Amino acid sequence: MIQQCKHFCSKLLTNADVFFSSGPIQVFERERLNGHYGVTAFVFGNTFSSLPYLLLISLVPGAIAYYLPGLHKGYDHFIYFILVLFACMMLVESLMMTVASVVPNFLMGIITGAGIQGFMILGGGFFRLPRDLPQTFWKYPMYYIAFHKYAYQGMFKNEFEGLTFTSNQAGWPQTIHGEQILRDHWQVEMGLSKWVDLAILLGMVVLYRILFLVIIKTTEKITGIVVVPPKKSAQILEIPIAKPLHNDQSVV
Repeated sequence: MIQQCKHFCSKLLTNADVFFSSGPIQVFERERLNGHYGVTAFVFGNTFSSLPYLLLISLVPGAIAYYLPGLHKGYDHFIYFILVLFACMMLVESLMMTVASVVPNFLMGIITGAGIQGFMILGGGFFRLPRDLPQTFWKYPMYYIAFHKYAYQGMFKNEFEGLTFTSNQAGWPQTIHGEQILRDHWQVEMGLSKWVDLAILLGMVVLYRILFLVIIKTTEKITGIVVVPPKKSAQILEIPIAKPLHNDQSVV
């Protein structure tokens, strides 16, 4: 079970699709120059328009893959799994949109975004356990700013808490509780609930979106973009002219 959960979580968060495209940024720049809408409207529209698709992408593959490795049964555990996956998808998209606002080139944006996520994955406490991470850079600050840390620990708690496993190793008790595995093997911070980890992920989504908004506004001020207000179409009101009455018509 431990190896299955380890392999599944690794594949889940390392093979996440990169939701990056310079198209929305380029369209926004043209529309902004024409004065159709502002920066705040674009950020809100881009955020809420992608929510249904991200939820669908999280739900369908998650429902297929959740029960294959034999993860924890129960609807509450499955819902938490989908919510964590949904939060991670939103974080990846928010991160890549932030990178796209700074690096307009398509290939350089992909390289930069993938590099940032690579550093976060390496310092997230999975490939190297938290106590084995070097203190400089990898533990402070990378381990604490990487969203993978909270996703890993939340999913581990969702899987192992409340379970009891049979041990065949010499010198170990016959039964091992899931909390002991989390504390001793995975070095998970047991002082926080799994719902706190999910709340931190959602808070990071909001933080990334605010950062995206600030970067776009700052770039607009630095570059000195002149917004041309949309031209108002002139409306000509045609007043009908009363026709004169013919001589043969009588007025009553």
